[in-house]
Amino acid sequence: MSVQHTLAPPRLGLREAEQLREIWVFLIGMGIGLMILGLIAIGYSLIATLATALVFGILLLTSALFQVVTALWGRSWRGFFLHLLAGVLYFIAGLFMIENPLVTALGLTLLIAACLLVGGILRIVLSVIERFEGWGWALLTGVVSLLLGAAIWRQWPLSGLWVIGLFVGIEMLFSGLSWVMLGLAVRSSPRFG
Repeated sequence: MSVQHTLAPPRLGLREAEQLREIWVFLIGMGIGLMILGLIAIGYSLIATLATALVFGILLLTSALFQVVTALWGRSWRGFFLHLLAGVLYFIAGLFMIENPLVTALGLTLLIAACLLVGGILRIVLSVIERFEGWGWALLTGVVSLLLGAAIWRQWPLSGLWVIGLFVGIEMLFSGLSWVMLGLAVRSSPRFG
């Protein structure tokens, strides 16, 4: 399989292209909106980092509610205590994250750095040992992950103030770009029928 073929986007079916063509303006508008939000998150990475920690906390509190309600609903079930305990732990973690978003951001940033370091080392070692098809790209990805992890680790705890917001912003920026590109592609695709 050639590199061009593996990097090419999947082709849309005729029906999909027709349906998406009807909303191409919305796709582009949504993409531009996401790109703007991504740039704002990058520019204000501390605020985006703290907001992300708060959102994680809210998600855990919501999950805790579902866990506890489900456990109490099926209290005759053998998994009752496991789900009740999980709900209580989610509640405690969510409450901690909401009350201490800065500490949460520092901890999550340290975890991100460790994951990037370990993942980068594993990719480098396995790609060099195994020499599978496309091993050079895996090696490059491993080196980039290792360098990012080391950079975050070396600047920690200061990096905990901006890394998560920066990563969220970059993801939003590229997600928005992909929506814009999809909107432009379906707008210019040939009409059938």
